[in-house]
Amino acid sequence: MTDNRTVWNGRVDKEWVDYNGHMNDAAYAAVFSRALDALLEGTGLTARFIEQEQYTVFTLETHLMYLAEARQDQPLAVSAAILDQDTKRLHLWFEMLNDQNETIATSEQMVMGMDQSAGRPAPFPEALQQGFTGLPVLFPENWPAKAGRSIGIKRK
Repeated sequence: MTDNRTVWNGRVDKEWVDYNGHMNDAAYAAVFSRALDALLEGTGLTARFIEQEQYTVFTLETHLMYLAEARQDQPLAVSAAILDQDTKRLHLWFEMLNDQNETIATSEQMVMGMDQSAGRPAPFPEALQQGFTGLPVLFPENWPAKAGRSIGIKRK
C-alpha cells in the first residue's frame, strides 16, 4: 500500500465513522491535514523550527474529492507530490489509499510560507527549500487527471 511518496499511515478511527457506517467527510479532511503536517515536518518544518525562525506554513486552498468509502479500522496511507512551487507557495497533490492500494480520496492543496513576526507571506527559508528537494515532483504532463479541476455544475 505504501510507496516512496507516502507521508502518513493510519487506520480509520471509530470516532471518524458516521451514521452511514463509513468515514465522515470531515475525517477525510483531518487525515489530509495530518498528512500535510507530516509532509512539512519531514521537510524540516518542525515545532522547534517554527519557534526559532518565527516561520510557518498556512493552507490557502483545498480541493477534496471523495472517491470511495472507508470503514472503521481500515488501513489508510496518504501519498504526496508537488505539482508546482514558487518562492513562497507549494501546490500539492495528495492521494488517500486503502488497503487494496486503491485511491479513495484526493486532496489538492495550495500552501504558503508565512513570516510570523511580520504577519506576512515570505519566501521559504533555505532549510525548507532544501527539504522540498526530497519530495516527488509531478510535471504538468504527468499530473493526475483530477488535478487542477474547478468545481461547478457542468451545463450541456
